[in-house]
Amino acid sequence: MKASVKKGFSFGLTSGVITTLGMIVGLNASTHSVLVVIGGILMVAIADSLSDSLGIHISEESNKKHTKRGVWESTFSSFISKLIITLTFIIPVLLFKLETAVIVSIIWGLFLISVLSYDIAKKTGFGPYKSILEHLGIAVVVIILTHFVGKWISIVFS
Repeated sequence: MKASVKKGFSFGLTSGVITTLGMIVGLNASTHSVLVVIGGILMVAIADSLSDSLGIHISEESNKKHTKRGVWESTFSSFISKLIITLTFIIPVLLFKLETAVIVSIIWGLFLISVLSYDIAKKTGFGPYKSILEHLGIAVVVIILTHFVGKWISIVFS
């Protein structure tokens, strides 16, 4: 895989998982509404995927180390990977009760982060378990924080 595509894919997958999990957990904690959670997932899939891909595009352009083609490869792979990864989180919400769907989504997201972390660690020579634990730790912090923010919102605004 070309470096520019790999960069966009890795960024898109990571951002898709972390952003979507945080949004699912937070919206569930504050609303307990399937409609709101599905709407949130779709908004992340569209708006945040486009936003992140523009961010990658501008970052790569400002770097001046990449060809115009390389910049667009990173942009496109970031957008497509984030869009697809984010949309996969709709499946559990459609198949299960919301509380179960949230748990399934967390397991799915942590699995994706683990696989990506393992792959990157093996290719770069870093210890895979340390890398996996580091990345999962960050994801878990996001999950916990967004859960409590969602609970706080439901208390303050209900």
